[in-house]
Amino acid sequence: MRKSIKKALAMLAASALTLTMLAGCGSTASAPAASSPASTPASAPAEAGQDEPAAPSGDPVKIGVLVADVSGEEALGFRSYYENYIASNYNVQLLYTDQLEDAAGERAAIEKFAAQGAQAIISFSSSDRAMQIETCADNELYYAVASGMLDDAQYEQYKSNPWFVGQVGPSMDTEFEAGKAMGEYFKQKGATKIAMYGAFIPNPMHVYRAAGVLVGLGATYGGASDKDAIVGQIFGDQGIDVSKVTADGVELVAYFQGFGDTTTDELNAAIQAAPDAFLSVGMATTFFTQQLNTAGIEFSDIDSFTSGNAEAMANGKLVYLAGKYSSSVGPIFAAVLDAVNGNAIRDAEGNALSVSQSYLVATDSATFDKYFTADKGDSPIFSKDVLDTVIGADVSYDDFVALVEADRS
Repeated sequence: MRKSIKKALAMLAASALTLTMLAGCGSTASAPAASSPASTPASAPAEAGQDEPAAPSGDPVKIGVLVADVSGEEALGFRSYYENYIASNYNVQLLYTDQLEDAAGERAAIEKFAAQGAQAIISFSSSDRAMQIETCADNELYYAVASGMLDDAQYEQYKSNPWFVGQVGPSMDTEFEAGKAMGEYFKQKGATKIAMYGAFIPNPMHVYRAAGVLVGLGATYGGASDKDAIVGQIFGDQGIDVSKVTADGVELVAYFQGFGDTTTDELNAAIQAAPDAFLSVGMATTFFTQQLNTAGIEFSDIDSFTSGNAEAMANGKLVYLAGKYSSSVGPIFAAVLDAVNGNAIRDAEGNALSVSQSYLVATDSATFDKYFTADKGDSPIFSKDVLDTVIGADVSYDDFVALVEADRS
């Protein structure tokens, strides 16, 4: 491990292109900590009592971003917020990966970012998050999970790791409840023939959403009706076996999972089954909107409030969206920035942040537009003014949790 990093460049940049934020401070090889002047990189950490980020100074903080999805509505919304808003308001350089498909790619990307001088990693990729944390620690990079969470066992294992900043996103219980609410909506609406897309199982968030959908539809899976038993079976089956689904008054007429073009035949088969509704636990709005609109099949998804989804709800057959707004990934950026600046936010026991975010649900265009419009342009929901309240030397764990959990509906 490196023992020190470059000295401070303590001068203010006078260019109008200079962006606004504290640049990162360094750390010792043994654990992240506020640096001594001799090892401070771009600028010193915030002074005690400082509530606002300093004026722009020095080199930008370099943050590597791991992405598994480069084309989905949600992924594009997150990236636009980071590149067009965050990078325009803070002195930060964001380094993005191409699409990552496995753990080997994730490891290689982290090591490449380290070689490029990155100080932190924000991950939207989940092939092997335990490996990601360990690789970041080996390379003295702060690490955070955006828009998702480790499973409970992994969090317990790594929560005290000083390089693990934390996680902000729906918990597995929240994912389950999102799927359950979606299933209940269509059951109450009177749908009796259901087609279902399981997205990228065994991705844990998709497993828990899928289990929730089955429970919401009033179904059992392999004879089980409780969350943990159904989740365990879906993990074991690496998907949903239609023959194991039993429900009074509802029939699962088609199920498939997979990525993009590989699902074309399965989608056509699902459409031929003439379902009353097509329920997706992710990515349907990216892959299938046009085909489902053409077929006249109402569909749902767990995705994001984006312009494409707004169009699908206003003029297409998207009738239910459980979504995140694009700036929901703002707080984890703030937490990473605090850590780089030597002001890591930890709970009372010194553990990494773990804060769950709920989904907002729209079943009509008016509701969708309210959420979508509130998060557009130069004043997103997590604007600079909002994020600055949790960037600085005196930010508490409770302050951060309150910011994330505030009702923004």
